[in-house]
Amino acid sequence: MQNFLLAFLCLAWASYGKRVLTPSNPASAFQASAAAGKSAQSRGAASKMAAPESLKELAMKLNPAVGYYDPLNLGAGEFLENTEFLPRVPENPASGGNDATVGFLRHAEIKHGRVAMAAFVGYCLQSNGIVWPWKLTDTISHADIAAAGSPPEQWDALPTAAKVQILLFVGFLESWSETSFALEKDGLKHYMRGGVPGKFPSFDAVAHPVPFNLYDPFGLNKKKSREALDRSLLAEINNGRLAQLGIMAFLAEQKVPGSVPVLSGLGVMKPYEGEIMAPFTAADASLPFVNDMLKLKMF
Repeated sequence: MQNFLLAFLCLAWASYGKRVLTPSNPASAFQASAAAGKSAQSRGAASKMAAPESLKELAMKLNPAVGYYDPLNLGAGEFLENTEFLPRVPENPASGGNDATVGFLRHAEIKHGRVAMAAFVGYCLQSNGIVWPWKLTDTISHADIAAAGSPPEQWDALPTAAKVQILLFVGFLESWSETSFALEKDGLKHYMRGGVPGKFPSFDAVAHPVPFNLYDPFGLNKKKSREALDRSLLAEINNGRLAQLGIMAFLAEQKVPGSVPVLSGLGVMKPYEGEIMAPFTAADASLPFVNDMLKLKMF
């Protein structure tokens, strides 16, 4: 019964994201900022207002009930315009506005939303005993890992080599999306230099053949109109925001029982004794610096 309640809650949360969409005229806020701007003024002349106004327009399309909410005024910030400390950013003249800051913040939100959606769905599946039928190693099956308990406990139960492989793969994806070589092969620009936030380059330039791309691996979006794709991108941001709240609620309730009253009332969350933010445990002490990391207590 508890597993059923958790699965129902996950499904309801995942479905709710589409309700805040406004299907009318989603302007191409997902194009490069120079193309989306309506003003004929130069970037330098409009630098103080162009980016915040574009963010306000996007916010109204995402959720007109809430609108633009930026209590820290990050949208008008210019704290990433001097990018000399980021050698990986392709060398392009700055526009004179705060495009780099806005591009960074928008890309970060989209990326965190995507990760949170994967984590949220994964948490729901793992909590209900849904596993791959084959073995993870010669001696360990996915069912053995699932038997360890809740999703955080299942991560702790993974062999050290499996954790390292997962982290290295994530590192590769991160590096590839930031590399000027990969971006230029696809005719793209870096998201902090006039590129499209959230756009991931293809793997066509990888030396080793890769059968699928991270974006649209089966080519399902090729025949969709730009308008339909923009609506989907708005849905992605909304669902990503909800997923971030959802996965953090799950983890918070596990680590601090009673911190999320709705989940506490359902009684479906098992307390977790480990460190939520620590990728390794004492079982991974063979790795460098792990013993030192384990001495740090975050909660």
